[in-house]
Amino acid sequence: MTPQPASYVSGISDTPLKGQTIGDCFDATAARFPEREALLSLHQGLRYRWRELKAAVDQTARALLALGVAKGDRVGIWSPNCAEWTLTQFATAKIGAILVNINPSYRTHELEYALKQSGTSTLILQGAFKNSDYVATLAELMPELRDSDPGMLQSARLPELKRVICLDGERALPGMLSWQALQARADAVGEERLAEVQASLQFDEPINIQYTSGTTGAPKGATLSHHNILNNGFFVARTMKLSEADRMVIPVPLYHCFGMVMGNLGCMTHGATMIYPGDGFDPESTLRAVAEERATALYGVPTMFIAELDHPGFADFDLSSLRTGVMAGSICPIEVMRKVIDKMHMEEVTICYGMTETSPVSFQTRTDAPLEKRVTTVGTIHPHLEVKLVDPETGAVVPRGATGELCTRGYSVMLGYWNNPEATTKAIDEAGWMHTGDLASMDEDGYVAIVGRIKDMIIRGGENIYPREIEDFLYTHPAISDVQVIGVPDEKYGEEVMAWVKLSDGERLDEAGLKAFCQGKIAHYKIPRYVKFVDEFPMTVTGKIQKFKMREEATHELGLA
Repeated sequence: MTPQPASYVSGISDTPLKGQTIGDCFDATAARFPEREALLSLHQGLRYRWRELKAAVDQTARALLALGVAKGDRVGIWSPNCAEWTLTQFATAKIGAILVNINPSYRTHELEYALKQSGTSTLILQGAFKNSDYVATLAELMPELRDSDPGMLQSARLPELKRVICLDGERALPGMLSWQALQARADAVGEERLAEVQASLQFDEPINIQYTSGTTGAPKGATLSHHNILNNGFFVARTMKLSEADRMVIPVPLYHCFGMVMGNLGCMTHGATMIYPGDGFDPESTLRAVAEERATALYGVPTMFIAELDHPGFADFDLSSLRTGVMAGSICPIEVMRKVIDKMHMEEVTICYGMTETSPVSFQTRTDAPLEKRVTTVGTIHPHLEVKLVDPETGAVVPRGATGELCTRGYSVMLGYWNNPEATTKAIDEAGWMHTGDLASMDEDGYVAIVGRIKDMIIRGGENIYPREIEDFLYTHPAISDVQVIGVPDEKYGEEVMAWVKLSDGERLDEAGLKAFCQGKIAHYKIPRYVKFVDEFPMTVTGKIQKFKMREEATHELGLA
């Protein structure tokens, strides 16, 4: 009997990896396409050509140098999508400062952790967004902002945070600089100094920290280099056949790899136009941006495409300019994919799979992949990467068709978790393989299907939610004795969060009280949609909680099957 081939693939490519920093690649693109449109932030009424974007990025970089930001310093950005986010992304890359992406949904507890753990010394923040008052939230952690001079901050709770810049000058507190005041400082640093700093950088140096919710409690900061994210953005866009003639609408958040790597760096490496339809996702503004700007590419998680297709005015928007795009974040239902291809004209739409720790994409469908492959798999291996599927117990590579844990090796694997060598060692083995925790199978053609998760991660509308983080937070409620968080099916978001709660003797708490306890302390999408009060949890004879039984029971009780 002929043995089955092993579940191992490597990405062959006749296109070499880019051995340069993000700043150098950016300058080369601006020099090649100076008069082509580079960035449109429609909700702000801002439009930049590549030469204009370069001038704005260089000014921001010189301003940060003037402020005292140095290579290796951590610069946090806490803001929804806007042009300033992107100026900061490229400016920090030019001076070697490490950009710390802070989720716009974060509340006090999460914000304090990210700022402390990363050692952020400069924070750029929006004034407010939706129901989040960023200035008030930071002032709660840092009351010194109300009576300090800019640059003279001495915070008890955040001792390393020395500089705060507010994008909304009218909301700035006395201890903050406005964005305009920051820009005015650029004159103190010459272009020669910026060029000198930029020339001193190496492409393997860290340039970005992105926080991923941890399965063992606290989030971990995936540390990514120029080489990691520049090349991944380039190859995602190349797989879509992107060129300087393309115009990409980016409604996904910039704080995530989907926006800043696959979107911004994908466009920058090919000279394509980045288009932000709004500060947050809105189906109508996204459709309008595609129609009015004659966009050729569109990004989104499946729930975004569903919202666009279901919009009552969908037929009023001319989407005939669309050709390609990326759908990622969770599995796409086949009917949705058919509608995206037929009704949105995205004949060459691609599916991507990856994780923040791998910059992020490891697998992507080609633009000409059969429909069945686009909806049942995450595509084939990316150039210059290796993937193997292994038995989680033994570490042995499994044969094709069998299920195993997906492991990735290559240029895209992060440098490690920031200031957390123990977690890094657990994630990346001695041979350099990043263990994803995802269970997958590989067919004879090398297409991979994700079939489950070793850990019980919840994916809600493209957001990765790790139950342990929510459990650890809920444990802080004085009435709660024990809590288990699971994901249950949801028609709109794919999954929703459910908490099973065991109260301490004599304590009282209802669903409304639990949700009120969460408000303002954890991101809205992590607040349990469903709450069940129990006396015990289903367990094995050895005392391990059986979350799969909880899911089955809850799905049946809530009528969610």
